[in-house]
Amino acid sequence: MIKKCLFPAAGYGTRFLPATKAMPKEMLPILTKPLIQYGVEEAYDAGCDVMAVITGRGKRAITDHFDISYELEHQIQGSSKESLLTDIRTLIDNCTFTYTRQNEMKGLGDAIYKGKVLVGEADPFAVILADDLCFNPDGDGVLRQMIDLYNKYKCCVVAIMEVPKEDVHKYGVIAGREIEDSVFMVDNMVEKPDNDKAPSNLAIIGRYILTPDIFEVIKKTKPGKNGELQITDALLTQAKKGMVLGYKFKGNRFDCGSVEGFVEATNYFYDHEKKPKAIEEKK
Repeated sequence: MIKKCLFPAAGYGTRFLPATKAMPKEMLPILTKPLIQYGVEEAYDAGCDVMAVITGRGKRAITDHFDISYELEHQIQGSSKESLLTDIRTLIDNCTFTYTRQNEMKGLGDAIYKGKVLVGEADPFAVILADDLCFNPDGDGVLRQMIDLYNKYKCCVVAIMEVPKEDVHKYGVIAGREIEDSVFMVDNMVEKPDNDKAPSNLAIIGRYILTPDIFEVIKKTKPGKNGELQITDALLTQAKKGMVLGYKFKGNRFDCGSVEGFVEATNYFYDHEKKPKAIEEKK
């Protein structure tokens, strides 16, 4: 079983300046919960209990969030606010959190390679990018769906979705043949291609299942787009061996790395979580 989930969280979050000057972008809240907690909850619900976080300078708030705050808990003990910490205490009590730093921003491939010391080289592991907020109101979370697919095929899996042709330059893009409903055997992957040169409009979003041999592949991969070490380029090596699947997941995805996506997610979760409760309480 896949028990470890890696969270690359060393980026600067420049699209949210000045808010992210001192606050990690992964700690930006959707309603009352930070982005990274949504990701950790998704991983925990999928069966992971080791959360490995790649951090950087100025990211101590993430470490503090997934730790006990004795003073705070003492102050609200016995009050109506105590229940507000139930979800985060469940994660703290049932998961192990480990951390290491990415000292330079050299790309997602480099961040994942830094995670080798946390997840080891023996077992497959998951990767979640917290600013891609995924939610499936009708069933299993996206990572659970992907782990089920891994258990069937035993190879790398990337989450994909259709995007408008004019937006493909923002993503890693795959091409391949559909081997079952919503499952593609990937034979080509390109990082942020020009719109007119993209192999398809199937874009990779921030959910991966990776086999441990990916570390050796990353080690041999040369810097690509923007001079960074791209996980897409490393996975292309695997794809040429028929070892990567693309999965069109069930559920919603919000690009919370952009202001527009962040606002969209906030409105969505307000409408689906807080607003109905408020209406019911008024009744």
